Formats: sequence, structure tokens, C-alpha cells
Amino acid sequence: MPASRFATKTPIKHLVIIYQENVSFDHYFATYPKATNPSGEPSFTAASGTPQVNNLQTAHLLDTNPNTNTANGSGAGLPFRLDRTQAATADQNHAYTAEQNATHNGAMDLFPKYTGNGISGGVGAFGTEGQVLGYFDGNTVTAYWNYAQNFAMSDNSYTDTYGPSTPGALEIVSGQTNGINTIAGAKTSSAIINDGQGGYTMINDVDPAYDVCSSHTYTVMMENSKNIGDLLNTKNIPWGGFMGGFDLSKVNTDGTTGCQRQTYSEVVSQDVADYIPHHNWFQYFASTSNPQHTRPSSIKAVGYSTMLNSTAAEPANHEYDLNDFYSALNAGNFPAVSYIKMPAYQDGHAGYSNPLDEQEGVVKLVNFVQLQPEWNSTAIIIAYDDSDGWYDHQYTKPQHGSFDATADQLNGSGVCGTTDNQPVGVSGKPVNGRCGPGTRTPFIVISPFTKQNTVSHTLVTQASVVRFIEDNWLDGARLGSGSFDKNAASIDDLFNFTHARSGQLQLDPKTGSVVTNTVSKTKYRKI
Repeated sequence: MPASRFATKTPIKHLVIIYQENVSFDHYFATYPKATNPSGEPSFTAASGTPQVNNLQTAHLLDTNPNTNTANGSGAGLPFRLDRTQAATADQNHAYTAEQNATHNGAMDLFPKYTGNGISGGVGAFGTEGQVLGYFDGNTVTAYWNYAQNFAMSDNSYTDTYGPSTPGALEIVSGQTNGINTIAGAKTSSAIINDGQGGYTMINDVDPAYDVCSSHTYTVMMENSKNIGDLLNTKNIPWGGFMGGFDLSKVNTDGTTGCQRQTYSEVVSQDVADYIPHHNWFQYFASTSNPQHTRPSSIKAVGYSTMLNSTAAEPANHEYDLNDFYSALNAGNFPAVSYIKMPAYQDGHAGYSNPLDEQEGVVKLVNFVQLQPEWNSTAIIIAYDDSDGWYDHQYTKPQHGSFDATADQLNGSGVCGTTDNQPVGVSGKPVNGRCGPGTRTPFIVISPFTKQNTVSHTLVTQASVVRFIEDNWLDGARLGSGSFDKNAASIDDLFNFTHARSGQLQLDPKTGSVVTNTVSKTKYRKI
């Protein structure tokens, strides 16, 4: 049955989640909506009435900042603007414990010392750990500022826990990082810790066991909890995970293929692998994995559990290449829920990606979706797996505690939060390895049903996306087994489901500047 025919709580029949990599909120929105607008760069001028956001500028942290703390050594300093020529930066330290140390019990004053990595890593051009204080404005991440200006964003969105990409990948589909099964020496891996309940929790990056492209020479892991795909399957609702580089049969123009497919980025001046296994949400779960990257039986079958006109299982098992998303929509097959990951050079991860390549991939996809006949019942979410350790000034107190003697350092040695009013496990304490909410990241929603030029201040997390899917398609069913979906806040504050706007916002993929804007000229129509 087509996605449009399934009953939903809201007018949204199609949800597209573009899940990017490693950006803090202040790294992209430190001065929003005020851009510097130097000559030679795309310009951005805010519309009258644009709301203020909680950023470095409104918090008065550009001229006085706690990261001038001398404990930061040569990296101590003030936040500074990065321009388009500085788009290629180093990958910062974004490990679970390092991010807690940088936060320093809410003082937010030790980022250069603990997460700064300007000297090494990637092709960063800056010589000290103070690079971690850099931020871009609307002259570089112009597309994202234009999306915020014409649709809606949150300035209070967090990762569910501290830590890097893989925890974020699990949280956006399962709302948690606990329930890890280990393989081949994983018990000694820095990626997991004892959860205090007789099991393991993932806190750092590690490849999925169910993936032929994983680095099986080292540790791989699997997750034994449910994810949102499992719940969608119970209702036969069409959905898919679409990853750049997932199709191992494709040959790139440089002749690379299989797990070694790569793309050259002129911005970072290097070849970048298209597919990164430890970013692939659904490959950690036996029920939703496609270990051999088997191709779908047909484009019309994309999103479905069984082959067309058959009861046989669909061989792709909901896992596809990003190109399959474009092909499916062109064939009139738009799944209800689509998780999107750009090829790595366009995923925004510092060190091998950058905001210019990232913007080009995202804008191409958003432009494409707006041209579909289903646009009037679609919402696009742009969210991030982690902050990369980039400086962000906003701290939120932990809502789920963790007390690992080594890994947890947020509120003191071996301490993250308290046990007050928190779910506890068999040990009588919260599950270790789940210190959070963690770091603040961008969260933008693009839809005819978003409020226009609006900033929501409701505290949401990655699990809030899971909750929206559950509420919209699944009558509020929850994953259970410790998922944060149960307590995650709703993202409904970003929407107006009783009225909608027509029109489109088409942007230039290279610059992020407006090409066509008819959405800002339309009034809401009652639904």
C-alpha cells in the first residue's frame, strides 16, 4: 500500500531525515541571524521580525568567553569567525569522556584543552587547539540560514548522550545506546563500558557486525534492542535507510567500487570513502540489516518488506543506496519514513568533509523533494549525530545519570547527574554509559506545515525524532527496553498542523543563496 494511504496523526505522510555529521549549534549559528556579509561571499540579510536565538551573540560570549581560561594553554582564546576559504577544518576530539571534560560541570570553559584538535587531523589550517572555538556564519552555511529563515529550527536540540557518531546513529533510530552484544574481543574495546546491569553500553565509535564493509580485523558490535524500523514493520509501513556509497555494484568515475568507492573533494583536497559503516544506523540490528548490501528486487519495491506481488522477503531489507531514494521518488514510490546519509565527503564531518560540500548535497536533495507531488504532505528534518566537540556555550543538566569511574567526568570524577527521579536498572542505579543529554546540535524542519521563520526553545533530543514517528504512524507505540523515546519531548512546537503553506524555496547548491522563493509569499491555508 502506498505511504500516502496509511493513517497518520498529523497531515505528514512522508518524513525525510537528513542525518548529518559532527556540528555543534554554535558552530553554524553562533551569530544568526546576523552575517558579516564581506565582499565576494554569498550574503544573508534577515527578514524583519526574525526571532533571536540562544547563541554566542545573544549570550554576549564573542568578546568575553570562559574559554580564555589559562588551563587551555596555547588554545585559550575567544570564538572567531571562519570564512568560506577556511571551510576545511580539522576533526575535533568528540569522545564521550572528552566532551564531558570540556563541559566541566556546566562551566563550558575547557573546550580547547579537551576537545580542541587544531594541530593534527584532517587538513585543518589552524595551529592550536583553539580552532575548536571557530564558527561559520550565513556567508558560508547560507543554505541552513535560509532554511531557518523560511521554515523552523530549534535552538535547544541535543544528542541523547555525550559521544561521537555511532552513539548518535543508534539514538536517532532506537533512542538509546544500551543493549550491546559483543563479538571478537569487544569486551576490551574503548567503544563500550559495563552498563552496571550485567551488560554493555556503546559510548564511542565501532563498526556494525552486520556489514561486509566493516573492519572485521578489529572489534565489531551488534545491538539487541528494537529500532524504529522494527515498529514500522509491524504495520507494513514503507520505510528505508538510504546511505551514500551503499550500492557496492556501482563504479565511480575514478574506477573505485565496492566498499572502496571514493569521491575526490576539491575543498579538502583528498579522496574520501563514500560509505562509512559505523555511521549506518540499521546495520547494528539483525532485524533491519543488509549485511551484503544486496540490491532491491525493483525500484517499486523500495521501502517494503516483501517483493512486489509476492510473500517472499525483499532482499534489501529496507537498506539502500542514496541513489535509490532519487530513483524511487522519480518512479512515484515515496516511502513514509526515509533516513538519509550523504556520501561521506558531503556529510559535514570535519577532517574529510566541510560545510560547502555538505551544503551542496543537502540542497540538491531538499530541492528535489520539494518538486515532488507529495511535497504538500512531507516534512524534512536536518539533524546531526554529534557535535564533533566544536564549542557550544549551552549546557543542560543530565536527565539520565551514569557513574562509570573512568568514562564519566561531567559533574566530577565518575559522576554524571544523580539518581534522583531517574529510571534505574537491576543494580539500583541508572544504566552506565548514557550520560546526557549531551551536546547541542542544529535541528531544522522544512515543510509546508512548519511555522515560518520560527525558533523553538523546547528541549528536544535525537529520540524526539523516534517519538514523532511513533506518534504519527504507530499510535504512540514505544520501543521500550530503556529507549529514551518514552521521555523525549515532542517536536510538534515547530509545526502548525492546522494550516499549511504552498510554494517552494529552491536554493543554489553551490552558494546556498535563494534561487526561487514562493513559500515566503504564500499565506497559510486551513487544513
